Amino acid sequence: MTPSAENSSLAVSVAVIGLGSMGLGMARSMKRAGLDVVGYDITPAAVDRFAAEGGRGAATPADAAKDADIVVSVVVNGEQTETVLFGPQGAADTMKPGAVFISSATMDPAIARDLAGRTEALGLHYLDAPISGGAAKAALGELTIMASGSGRAFDTARPALDAMAGKVYELGEAAGTGAAFKMINQLLAGVHIAAACEAISFAAKQGLDLDKVYQVITASAGNSWMFENRVPHVLAGDYTPLSSIEIFVKDLGIVQDMARSERYPAPLAAAALQMYLAAAGAGMGRDDDSSLARLYAQLSGAQLPGSAKEPQSR
Repeated sequence: MTPSAENSSLAVSVAVIGLGSMGLGMARSMKRAGLDVVGYDITPAAVDRFAAEGGRGAATPADAAKDADIVVSVVVNGEQTETVLFGPQGAADTMKPGAVFISSATMDPAIARDLAGRTEALGLHYLDAPISGGAAKAALGELTIMASGSGRAFDTARPALDAMAGKVYELGEAAGTGAAFKMINQLLAGVHIAAACEAISFAAKQGLDLDKVYQVITASAGNSWMFENRVPHVLAGDYTPLSSIEIFVKDLGIVQDMARSERYPAPLAAAALQMYLAAAGAGMGRDDDSSLARLYAQLSGAQLPGSAKEPQSR
């Protein structure tokens, strides 16, 4: 970063609302880039953790957003985004005129358009900017951001975008376009995770060496980014949530709603959604999405690493 760029960054105040695994990494990346970052989360311990690292904490979204040039919302869905903006102690009450609200939640494009219209009516900018890359990329400031909004929204958001992302795709001026791109990504991600879990559990059912399966498949045509990324969780028997089953219950549910409204068939996404629903119903909803492998194992009697052998009813 050049000295002039650094001085410009120091003048930029950013509020990050949502300090989970993604939001915390994004807040850290912006702080590392020299921006003045205030963080808020519904869980006080998350705010305390950020404050312990030298960040500043806030008690409400409104407190975090006061006098901020940029507000970055890293919550789960459209409903939570609406609450962050317009609920009691919402950010829209205290954002200064001309500030930009960057929405990183995955949501139906129609909801993104509605939120953008309501935000812009208050003299604020709205950037529809879903993210991809996971917690590791968030921590490195190397996320992929799929963004749409006005030129002024992009210009105002630029210091935060530069600090958070390795790639920023500018997808047009209409809010909702970024959200639609993200839903295409989530359709593929959800189906690919389900396929990876089905394949590795099928290999286990056949008694194959799973480490060797991973080695062979990642060097073969059947590989996918999700197979390469998620199967190590299964091999380690570690289902600590990095992206949970419930995330894909939500996201593939949105895909189905969008497809139904367009009279568009999406049978692969529908089949994958049923597996995520089954895993959530089996008590795995808050576990890592690679827990689909455990569901397949339970249904078939396959033995995965870290799972105790149990008698199977016939």
